[in-house]
Amino acid sequence: MAKTKQQKSLTRWTKQKWRTASGKKSSETGEVYAPSKTISKLKSTKSGKKKLAAANAKKRKATKAGKQHANHGLHKGKKR
Repeated sequence: MAKTKQQKSLTRWTKQKWRTASGKKSSETGEVYAPSKTISKLKSTKSGKKKLAAANAKKRKATKAGKQHANHGLHKGKKR
């Protein structure tokens, strides 16, 4: 049986290399996890660095408030 659209999407998602911008654990740094390609693109531009810094600040604030997930906006507009 062929995979559904959602199953194909999940397969692609799991094959991506996810990391933080520093390469350290998010629990140590409070940074967001994102695919390596996304982090590389963000770190290469001034506006990207601002987006990444803002996302990390939102993540740290949510973590400090005891939340497991943060709406940091890095994945906004992505097809899911």
